[in-house]
Amino acid sequence: MQITYRTSGVDIAKAVIFKNKIKPRLRKSFRPEALKDIGGFGGFFKLAKGKYRDPVLVSSADGVGTKLMIAKLMNKHDTVGIDAVAMNVNDILCAGAEPLFFLDYVAFSKVSENVLLDLIKGLNHACIESGCSLIGGETAQMPGMYKPGDYDLAGFCVGIVEEDKIIDGSKIGLKDVIIGIESSGLHSNGYSLVRKVFSQNELKRMGSELLKPTRIYVKPVLSLLSAIGYRLSIIKGIAHITGGAFYEKLARILPCNLNARINKGSWVVPKIFRLIQNKGNIADKQMYHTLNMGIGMVLVAEPKSANTIISKLAGHRFKSWIIGEVIKGKKEVEIT
Repeated sequence: MQITYRTSGVDIAKAVIFKNKIKPRLRKSFRPEALKDIGGFGGFFKLAKGKYRDPVLVSSADGVGTKLMIAKLMNKHDTVGIDAVAMNVNDILCAGAEPLFFLDYVAFSKVSENVLLDLIKGLNHACIESGCSLIGGETAQMPGMYKPGDYDLAGFCVGIVEEDKIIDGSKIGLKDVIIGIESSGLHSNGYSLVRKVFSQNELKRMGSELLKPTRIYVKPVLSLLSAIGYRLSIIKGIAHITGGAFYEKLARILPCNLNARINKGSWVVPKIFRLIQNKGNIADKQMYHTLNMGIGMVLVAEPKSANTIISKLAGHRFKSWIIGEVIKGKKEVEIT
């Protein structure tokens, strides 16, 4: 038999048909600044003239991780696309940046078209929710690299912020308060630990809980920043609680002479985290070093503005609590 690229496992014609099929769906996420259609050699995005004074581009690249294995186990793939976008847009939000556009990367040996369509559905939904345009990406068919049915999913996001409005934690001061905003569950971190703790049957039973998509904080937080005029004296630091959780992500934004003290009794930890901890006999410190424990994003702010911030977030249906304060220290996080 004559060898062709198709017999080697890559069907280019089928890929072209698929890309043409998804174009109308992806256009729904296009902002006015998105130029051209997808399918070229690059995505085009034009910055609006006169809209920015001294703009700085902010970028992030991240993936969904082994949560994809739960998606495969449950044969449910429409939520992990949301995760891929959320992990990126939430990261650049920590600088006060507005997401502009997103590019996805999907790699596999062989998956059904329905799986790919579900992934695109989630990606597109999340881009619309976060106000950014899905302007391109890569669908890589790689025979032999992945088992049939397995795939990897990641993304890349670019956002924008005025240089004098960049939030980097440098203004954080003694006695500032730490406000935690609720998560929707595990988000997209700690799934290697979760899969170690539970059996396949247990993972299946808890599949709907484990596949809850990462919460997107873009619109409420940008609205909050806009309402208070981006004054860096009010909201001084933002941390996305992902890999490394409180100990790593919150410490990242602290000045070198300050610590963050978190009161773990200041919010109700969702049941799924206690179930993981009890089943796996996991120490508290390990839990708060691996999982978000019900807090997906943290704001560090001046004390007198805390109630206003919590009230405005509630207006967007986001629960939040004062979960700690800034104290003297060595750029560390204490959880008491």
